[in-house]
Amino acid sequence: MDNHICRMNNIVKKFSGVTALKGVSFDVRKGEIHAVIGENGAGKSTLMNVLSGVSPQTSGEYEFDGRPVHFTSPLQAQHAGVAMIHQELSLARAMTVAENIYQGRELKNKLGFIKGKEMAALSKVVLEQLGVGYISPHELVKNLSISQMQLVEIAKALSLNAKMVIMDEPTSALTTGEIKFLFGIMEALREEGISILFISHKLEEVLEISDRVTVLRDGAFIKTLNTAETNLYEMISLMVGRDADDTIKRGFLTDIGDREVVLEVGNLTVPGKVKNVSFQLHKGEILGLTGLVGAGRSELLQAIFGVESVTASTSISINGKPVRLRHSSDAIRAGVALIPENRKEQGLFLKMSVCDNMTIVHARAIAGKGFLSAQKTSGIATEYVNTLSIKTPTIKQLVSNLSGGNQQKTIIARWLMQEPRILLMDEPTHGIDVGAKAEIYALIDQIARSGVSVILLSSELPEVLTMSDRIMVMHHGELRGILSHDEADQVEIMKLTLDSAAQESA
Repeated sequence: MDNHICRMNNIVKKFSGVTALKGVSFDVRKGEIHAVIGENGAGKSTLMNVLSGVSPQTSGEYEFDGRPVHFTSPLQAQHAGVAMIHQELSLARAMTVAENIYQGRELKNKLGFIKGKEMAALSKVVLEQLGVGYISPHELVKNLSISQMQLVEIAKALSLNAKMVIMDEPTSALTTGEIKFLFGIMEALREEGISILFISHKLEEVLEISDRVTVLRDGAFIKTLNTAETNLYEMISLMVGRDADDTIKRGFLTDIGDREVVLEVGNLTVPGKVKNVSFQLHKGEILGLTGLVGAGRSELLQAIFGVESVTASTSISINGKPVRLRHSSDAIRAGVALIPENRKEQGLFLKMSVCDNMTIVHARAIAGKGFLSAQKTSGIATEYVNTLSIKTPTIKQLVSNLSGGNQQKTIIARWLMQEPRILLMDEPTHGIDVGAKAEIYALIDQIARSGVSVILLSSELPEVLTMSDRIMVMHHGELRGILSHDEADQVEIMKLTLDSAAQESA
């Protein structure tokens, strides 16, 4: 008896002469969690699109549930038993949970009217199967949290009687507790014989939840490993094609107290979000900022950048001079730059070129008192592309076509052109593969060594510990403590992060 739900042999996919998949062969067993990893541009998304019928293969053999298939639409794949849960959820937010679960295959009576009550009842059964019966099938999706939306997507897959569920970065917007709950659901699906393809940049999660892991690089299959027999080092080495060493060796500052104070924040309060936070940032320092999601971390950075409104008791000084930052333009003039968490929605102009995205803030300086010079604009953009090693065929390329790491470098280039004194970075490596992470780390270190002061917000404790001279921990909008690099480790940070620590100090 064949124990495989899916087999792919020599799959090739070409787009306008570009080969995105170069003869990929791999298989998925029934009732296993199979991870697929690789750097941005490795071919993961293209492979998933072939598997789910979004983009049929150019050549090669695809066998699903024991028979050859060549899906030409997602609907065909769904009928066969393949369900895809995209990173950017595809739910219709103005519709109910039940309407989303049955979207495109609504139950109708003989007159063609939708049988709403029956759809809601069947949706409730599926939600209860998942252990999330508290989600009402009548609730509008827009009123749900991101994690609940993920669960609705999984419920939709189960209602399709899916035999293989593809999850693309399902934990990217979830808290630690939500991730643990999701992993419990994945394990329950595995016990029921449903196969899961799990795509993630978070290799620690891959080691925790998967049975096997397939590595892709530059559109080619590299190797499939038994998860229990591999480690982080081997996976990274296979992904990047060289020995793994993504750890940057920083020379941490030991003379913080003797350094010039570039930013001084006193009693910063954002009503309902941040409460009486005070700290100093020194020249050339990387000050880590961490805490649980919802602790007020992003709001703190946005307040310093003039986006969030603060109370009258708040005081902010830059280079010893009090400033009032009512708008982001005030912050930019004061030498403050912000790289936001969601680069696609908050940081990039996706329909504009790499060049325009880089120079949009710096345009006035380039133009001077005259017209904007295309030659000057192209010149400075090309300079930063070369300096930051941004991989793009041309500066005229749409920024939406770049990988996540190169998009992030484009935003960093934009602000470096402004020669900021203070650089605020909100989750700068979110959704970025390990190879690009190492490059971003080296870039942040270089920026700090040039004298720019950096506040680095990250939910990843290894990242904070690797990069920070000091670490600031927030909890429920309050500053719980600041640790020096020598004092800090994961245990000490978690003590300050968790509710129990807060109660003990009360």
